[in-house]
Amino acid sequence: MAAYWLARARIDDPVEYKKYTDLVPAIIAKHGGKVLARGGKYQIMEGPHDFHRFVVIEFPDLETAKACFESPEYVAAASFRRAGAGVVENVLVESGDATR
Repeated sequence: MAAYWLARARIDDPVEYKKYTDLVPAIIAKHGGKVLARGGKYQIMEGPHDFHRFVVIEFPDLETAKACFESPEYVAAASFRRAGAGVVENVLVESGDATR
């Protein structure tokens, strides 16, 4: 069952943050991920306006998405933004309707 990696970000240092974003597409592709939305036009309909970049990535399943996020390559890339280049919230969610 497909899973989605949802991220929302606030970029505080664009130069350092770009070091992260330059590496991530290849890491995602290596893990079978497909970027559905990344940094495009958006409209916040409700909630805080703290974040200004949104990303949606589809993976074959939740385990693969988690493996990508925890991979040594991704952890190394994320170190650029985690060192103060920005703030990101990441969520992995499995597709389907679990409320039924």
